[in-house]
Amino acid sequence: MTQPTQSDALAALRVQIDALDQQLLSLLNQRARVAEEVGVIKRHEGSPFFRPDRVAQVIEKIQDANQGPLLNQHVASIWREIMSACLALEAPQRVAVLGPQGTFCEQAAIEFFGSAANLIYCADFDEVFHATAAGTAQYGVVGMENSTEGVVARSLDLFLRSPVHVVGEVSLLVRHNLLRQLNTLDGIEVVMAHPQALAQCQNWLSQHLPKAEKRAVSSNAEGARLAATNPAWAGIASERAAAQFGLHIVSHAVQDEAYNRTRFAVIALPQTLAMPPASGRDCTSLVVSVPNRPGAVHDLLVPLKNNGVSMTRFESRPAKSGQWEYYFYIDIAGHPSQPHVAAALQELQGLCAFYKVLGAYPVNE
Repeated sequence: MTQPTQSDALAALRVQIDALDQQLLSLLNQRARVAEEVGVIKRHEGSPFFRPDRVAQVIEKIQDANQGPLLNQHVASIWREIMSACLALEAPQRVAVLGPQGTFCEQAAIEFFGSAANLIYCADFDEVFHATAAGTAQYGVVGMENSTEGVVARSLDLFLRSPVHVVGEVSLLVRHNLLRQLNTLDGIEVVMAHPQALAQCQNWLSQHLPKAEKRAVSSNAEGARLAATNPAWAGIASERAAAQFGLHIVSHAVQDEAYNRTRFAVIALPQTLAMPPASGRDCTSLVVSVPNRPGAVHDLLVPLKNNGVSMTRFESRPAKSGQWEYYFYIDIAGHPSQPHVAAALQELQGLCAFYKVLGAYPVNE
């Protein structure tokens, strides 16, 4: 009697996988039909279709039930895509991001909303804010802070007078790559990227391309797009951008700091999505100004200390009034629904000439 070969065993396993795939497809379509019914009820009630807190709850519950061999991080990615696809049947979510295709901002949006979201590509963060505030997009994603170069100043300035608030955040490990038509460092005359990316790679560029012009453009993906038009040009961007524009990755991970992360804020009008409920791992962001008198900035910290609230970020930006006045951007640990946070914020507001809560949202760890 002929013994089964490894090829026979592999063929049998593939038959099992094909059968399981059919079962999965049937179950996913059942889930999608239920999601469509949920959408009908939400539309009748006028309640928001996208609930990031609900997405987080579902993923956490699935991860708690996971017994392997799939890793929890991969389970989370799978379920986020399932929920994104089902949400697209209820009501596709329009999300404004920095374009063109291939930006880290796009990557952050996909990580938060899933790939079924309808992305609207904008020329700069000003346009992202405007599209979100005007209702062209229901949500926007903007860069807030980089672990190497600090805050994205333009985003902070735009928050000051925009009606949008922060409803979530995404923290991405950012790896910059040198992209070019030709797979060599020889003959590069210009390197193009967003100013933040050029700053994050300045030591590498000084060492390897000291004679090349460093040219700031609106986004890293725009730098990659331009690099695809001239063999003497190179861009600094993501692997996604390399694939998007058909470029070689001449050098991988050219950022100066290996652990280079960027925080992105997810923004929306309050009528689109209200402040998410407390999750237990929250950040509250606010912007304030104080009268120009001795000790005014010190006094801002007293309500936080007295109520046991930890401050995680403190940034100043000029008020552009010509009077040497400043706005202070503050992140604190906690949610305004927590009594000690609410007490601290109430005391803090009483000290401020200007006070605005930019949002409270779960921390993306």
